[in-house]
Formats: sequence, C-alpha cells, structure tokens
Amino acid sequence: MHTTQNMSKLLFLVILMAGVGQMTQTMYVPAIGDMAESFGVRAGELQAVMAAYLTAYGLTQFIYGPLSDRFGRKPVLMAGMSIYLLGSAFALWAPTLSLFLIASFIQGAGTGCCGAMCRTIPRDCYEGDDLQRANSLVSMGIIFSPLLAPVLGGWMTTTFGWTAIYQFLALLGLAVTLILMTMLGETLPVEQRTTQPVAARYKEVLSNKGFQGHIVCLVATFSGIAIYEAAAGVLFGGVLGLSPSVVSILFILPLPGYLIGSWSSQTLVRRFGRHTSLLIGMGTLFAGALTILLAGLALSANAASLVIGGVLYFYGAGLVFPIATTAALTPFPRLAGTAGAVMGGMQNLGAGLTTLMVATLPAKDQISLGAALMVMASIAIVGMIRVQRTHPPLAVAS
Repeated sequence: MHTTQNMSKLLFLVILMAGVGQMTQTMYVPAIGDMAESFGVRAGELQAVMAAYLTAYGLTQFIYGPLSDRFGRKPVLMAGMSIYLLGSAFALWAPTLSLFLIASFIQGAGTGCCGAMCRTIPRDCYEGDDLQRANSLVSMGIIFSPLLAPVLGGWMTTTFGWTAIYQFLALLGLAVTLILMTMLGETLPVEQRTTQPVAARYKEVLSNKGFQGHIVCLVATFSGIAIYEAAAGVLFGGVLGLSPSVVSILFILPLPGYLIGSWSSQTLVRRFGRHTSLLIGMGTLFAGALTILLAGLALSANAASLVIGGVLYFYGAGLVFPIATTAALTPFPRLAGTAGAVMGGMQNLGAGLTTLMVATLPAKDQISLGAALMVMASIAIVGMIRVQRTHPPLAVAS
C-alpha cells in the first residue's frame, strides 16, 4: 500500500513526464510566424508540425504499452525519452521545414511513451478509491502544461527568437529524463510481467465490452475538447475580431472548469457511485454544447456563450476523464500497459481525425462548433449505454 507521501512523489513524476509531451505540442504556436519566415514558407504550412507530432505521439503508444507489459515501465520510458532527445536535437539543426517535420515526428515518437505510462503507472500502484484519486490528480496536473506552454513560448520567441523554444524543450527533456532515471522506481515487478503474445493482449483488452464503452466515452469527450480548442480561437479572433491579448484570456477561461470537474470527481463517485457520476458528467457535456449551439442560432457568434458553454463542457470532461479512465483500466492489472496504450492512442488519433473533419465546416458562426460538440456528447452517451448493458451500475467503495 502506497502512503500519501509516496503517492505525491509518484504523481508528481507522472505529471512531469506527461508535461513534456503537452508542452512540446503547443509551445511553438506563438512562434509560427517567425518559424514560417525562417523556413521561407507560408504560415499555414506550419500546421503540419502539430500533425506530424500528434500522429507519432498517438501511434507509438500502441507500441510502448505492450512493450512495458513485457519489459517493465522504466526501461520503456527511458527508451522513449532518449528518442525524444534525439528529435529535439534534430529540430535545432533542421534547416528546412521538411526536415523539421521529421524532427517533430521523432519527438512525438519519443513522448508517446509518456502518454502511455501516465495512465499505466498509476494503475500499477493503486486500485479502487486510491486509483480514482490518483487519476483525478494526474488529470488536474496535466492541464497546467497547455496553460503555461504558449505563454512561455511567446515570451521566449519575443526575447530570444523561436529556436530558444526548442533549446528549452531539449533541456527540459534532458532534465526530466535524469529525474525519472534517478527518482522513479519500477512499478511493474518482474513476476507480474507477461510473455503473452502482443496480438493476444490486444484481443483480450479490446474484447472487453466495458472497456469498449469507456473508450468510446473518452475518445468522444477528448475529441470535443480538441474541437473546441481548434474552433474557439478562430471564432474569438477571426469572427468576433477580438485582440490577441483578449483572445488568449478568453481561450483559457474554460480550463478552470476542467480542474473543478477533476477535483470533484472523487467526491461524486464516493457519494453517488461511478455510473451516476459519469451521467452527471455527460449531462454537463450536453449543457455546454447546447449553450453554444443555441446562442449560435440566436446570435451567430457571442463570446460570453462560447466561454460559458466551454466552462460547462470542460467541467463535464474533467469529471469523465478520471472516472472513465479508472473504470477502463481496473480489469487489467497485468495488461495495464496495453490497455493504457489503446486508451491514449485512440484518444489522440480520434481527436486528430475529428478536428480535421470539423475544420472543413464554415467558421462564420458558432453553430457548427455547438453541433459538433453535441455529436461528441451523444457518442459519449452511446459508450455509457454500452457500459451499463455490460455491467450494472456499481458504486466505488469508500
């Protein structure tokens, strides 16, 4: 049994490793104009940087998870961070956008290990109420990276030039690698590792109907967040014509809703049980989506309704993520790496595909955003229905 002190240390390390991936994904965004000028390309071509990074980040989790079930979490984590450092060095050297995209792909291939392990390591160490608490705290901690990264990236670009961002990321990756190497113990004992063929492991995980339902909930909810983040900036700046400083403030206002949702998830599970708590989260997702849609129908585009709807949707997401993650991983104590890999990989790939599809819709008002969020909330409900048909609602023991 892990003590509170041990939990604090472990979760700090988990949040730290996940933060490297989160910061690498968004830190360069304020420097897009300078990077485009440096590479001699149009600014729009820099969107490929995130696509290259996220593709590798999502796909490699399917590899890291099963490897960690076989060889342990720490060796796989160290291998992934080494790949990330290689990609970061390559990014500093790359003279053209094409080579820089390869570097971003390598970076994503490295941090894919962090995406898989930040779900897997807590499952190794905790169960029941402790696992729910751990996932809530990790969910809260990870959200700070997207808040900090663009602000820090903008300051570095203005003060030192855009290459300072990737110098910082290389040093951050090295520091985190050394910290994990010296402070993180192996969480999967040798006797609990599996030699079961990878295909058989994936079949066991994916054939679990409860896991399937919770994955549908997670992918749909995460996709909704990605859609909101991709569309809100366009609506605030391009449609409403607000200044960049105002847009940056409005853009982050929904994030406290996520923090509150994650913080309250454990209390709600203890009081009402996992199933009812997830239903509360789903209802809040719907409320946020409906707020944006109805305001779009009535007012075309409105900043207040975008923020209020965003807060509600993010609150629902903050509830759903730790509860559904805990429920999805609980049946697989010996295959947590494989299950975590499926979870992380599908969330990122699903979010990328849905964001690309929504990007083709007109951005002259917020109707398409509200409608897309309604669709995502509906799909999440479908996942919940599948879970309920498979397992009757059970409260988590307090």
